[in-house]
Amino acid sequence: MSRIVLVTGGGNGIGRAVAARFRAGGDAVVITGRNGERLARTAAGAAAGAITCDATDPEQVARMADELGPELDVVVNMAGGNTDLTAPAGDGVGEVLRAWRANLDANLLSAVLTTTAVRDRLRPGGSIINVGSIGAEYAASSYGAAKAALAAWTAGLSSEVGPKGVTANLIAPGYIAETGFFQGKLSEERRRALIAATHNGRPGHPDDVAETAYFLASAGARHITGQTIHVNGGAHTTR
Repeated sequence: MSRIVLVTGGGNGIGRAVAARFRAGGDAVVITGRNGERLARTAAGAAAGAITCDATDPEQVARMADELGPELDVVVNMAGGNTDLTAPAGDGVGEVLRAWRANLDANLLSAVLTTTAVRDRLRPGGSIINVGSIGAEYAASSYGAAKAALAAWTAGLSSEVGPKGVTANLIAPGYIAETGFFQGKLSEERRRALIAATHNGRPGHPDDVAETAYFLASAGARHITGQTIHVNGGAHTTR
């Protein structure tokens, strides 16, 4: 049976790959994002529904949930990004406060607001999949701290939705090529270092994350919940 899948930040990069993977599996996919034109282009080429929505704005999130409808099977909170890469540099207290709030809004509260708005629509057997980062393991920046908080929140969320037959997990990607994450600011030296840190000697691809998300929403993953799944080629290992 076709599932109803919501992918925030689904207009480009990893979010677009995640949406495409679920669509390829026969699911009905709705993508959201702030850029309405980009969403429309993505939806037109892949037969997905699209709702323009800033996931950090509670009014827009509530409206999106109403447009989505009464039932949902999977939500993938992909919206986010390192706002430090686009914010003006500054080390004053005010600048630090703005930078931290921006990353917390984009990478933590966007997922909290979206999930809160749609969780009662999730049917038994549903899945909540949040997308974090390897940066959470080295959380000296506002981005890393926000992603670390997202992982902690996901673990607690699992205990709340589990009795309803819903799982909640987090995917933590490492370096993923072919996205706009670094906003053109990734040097060749840094890129080589990120690849060298892996065990398999290659950068990640959006499809690596998409396939993991698809698995976590599958029947084979119903006893996997409250977990952080690292997708980084061994750049960060766990036991």
